[in-house]
Amino acid sequence: MNTKKDLPTHDVGSGNIFADLGLPNAEEDQLKAALVVELKRLIAQRGITQSAAAKTGGIKQPDLSKILRGQLRGYSVELLMRLLTAFEQDVEITIKPHRKRGTAGRIVLVPAA
Repeated sequence: MNTKKDLPTHDVGSGNIFADLGLPNAEEDQLKAALVVELKRLIAQRGITQSAAAKTGGIKQPDLSKILRGQLRGYSVELLMRLLTAFEQDVEITIKPHRKRGTAGRIVLVPAA
């Protein structure tokens, strides 16, 4: 059985793979990815096809297919939130002071329990 002593040297990630890779718009990309995970969960939970899901969301099936495959360039956070609301989900946006003064705030998705 491995112990912490047996682990190879590694860096601990920030929790945002896009930021860890140094990509631009990392927080937006992380948010989009989290929203898509929720959308996928809802589609699977309902056991419906992409065509039915696209119809529910008011978009074309090829667009939904791209979104579900993570091809998110050209699709806004707003669209993804609208898709979630079409699946009878409430999307709440909370604005509060960042814990560390003097540093930029962050964007985080906290799924309901």
